[in-house]
Amino acid sequence: MASISIIGAGIGGLSVAARLAKAGHKVEIYEADARTGGKCRTEWFGDYGFDTGPSLLTIPAVYRDLFLKTGKRLEHTLDLTPVDPAFSYNFADGKKVSFINLSNPKTYIEIEKTFGKSAATQWQQLIERADQMWEVSREPFVESELKSIWALVRRKNVLKDLQVIAPFKSLRSLSKKYKLHPSLSMIVDRYATYTGSDPRKAPAVLLTIAYVESAFGAWHIKGGIGTLASALEQRCLDLGVVINLNTKVAKINVVGKAATGITLENGKRITSDLVVANAYAQLVYNQLIEESVAGAKKERQKLKRASKSLAGFSLLLGLDNTKGEPAQLSHHNVFFPKDYDAEFDQIFDQKTPVTDPTIYICAPKDSSMVKGDNKEAWFVLVNAPRHDPENGMDWRNGGAEYAQMLIKKLDALGLNVSARLDLMEFRTPLDLQDYALAPGGSIYGSSSNSARSAFLRASNRSPITNLYCVGGSAHPGGGLPLVGISAEIVAQVIGKA
Repeated sequence: MASISIIGAGIGGLSVAARLAKAGHKVEIYEADARTGGKCRTEWFGDYGFDTGPSLLTIPAVYRDLFLKTGKRLEHTLDLTPVDPAFSYNFADGKKVSFINLSNPKTYIEIEKTFGKSAATQWQQLIERADQMWEVSREPFVESELKSIWALVRRKNVLKDLQVIAPFKSLRSLSKKYKLHPSLSMIVDRYATYTGSDPRKAPAVLLTIAYVESAFGAWHIKGGIGTLASALEQRCLDLGVVINLNTKVAKINVVGKAATGITLENGKRITSDLVVANAYAQLVYNQLIEESVAGAKKERQKLKRASKSLAGFSLLLGLDNTKGEPAQLSHHNVFFPKDYDAEFDQIFDQKTPVTDPTIYICAPKDSSMVKGDNKEAWFVLVNAPRHDPENGMDWRNGGAEYAQMLIKKLDALGLNVSARLDLMEFRTPLDLQDYALAPGGSIYGSSSNSARSAFLRASNRSPITNLYCVGGSAHPGGGLPLVGISAEIVAQVIGKA
């Protein structure tokens, strides 16, 4: 059995560590932060707890499988509950539609109530197409190691599959093909921003997100989604994984064409048989590996060609309902602007904060995330340009002013925030870069702004022998389900090596 050094204790690092330790390997994690979980964390400020990273879980089977195969049932550790409605969408013309959790037929009824029967039929046709896309892409694109495009070309029924996936059609053009109601088209556009992408460029296959949400549901974990990280940390410790916090890795040691271990920031060298990097691929190949290492050149070239994903600006709002009338919100809420395209123009082209952004509000109905009665903890997120002082936005300044502008917008939406405001914190893309080591605050590293984007992510099996990559910037991509699948792929590849 191998000795394995894992760089980073994010969800990907913890998940792969648990699988590898269960298989009998000697596993040790080195994490720069003072806590595990990476971006997946539930943070407390005074009486209020906030999920400051992922705020919902889809495809919980990924983590049920992980816990079961490492010796413990997930339900014995975490309290998962479906959120209903899954999402409430609000539009600038005052209309609103709720997507019912785990029930497409009920969602169609809600759409018909708001937008008419024709719109409901359009959405049903779109979901059926999303189902087909998922069936075609699930095994080769999501659940398997993606080695090259040629392996996919040689697959049986490749021409038929390509017709379903429509790799050269954008998400926006697919909406036009189905003649979607403009408000429903906005919802489809949002599936691109889930991956930090522009819907006018992102491939149509991202429509699979619509199928995943409707088929597998939107779930909350009591106490916050961040408790998943705590549970994974304990699973690792129970399996004998050693976790070193406040321990930054400075270098991946390579001799010839093979990784031989790591060097810590304090100069200590750690020798190991294998290295697994749960860090942003851009950091791995541009900073942790010396430029002279020939095996890394291919990955560096891929990363250079990939466009960077958008970032996010977030508010953490503690609200005291004894000071004013509370707003009636669902767990997950989206408020769309009148001009959605203007948002993408400002982020991707002008690289400036959005003046009238789409606003996402997570307002958990979870009493364990507040201390005291009549209190609410809201996590508010808007899309934002990356921190890039040389070529775009400099987030060292302007954050406080932008936060106040967003508070005014929330009040203008009738949510009565200012009167009830008990606590307010904000996070800029620069803050995300600093605490999560995410270059520019790009949520997933690279975007999905082209048909080739899947092939521009870091490969799970590095060209450098004995080095593997896991997490949101590696295949198959970002988000809790895909990161968990990424860990499973890496564990399987190591098991076969």
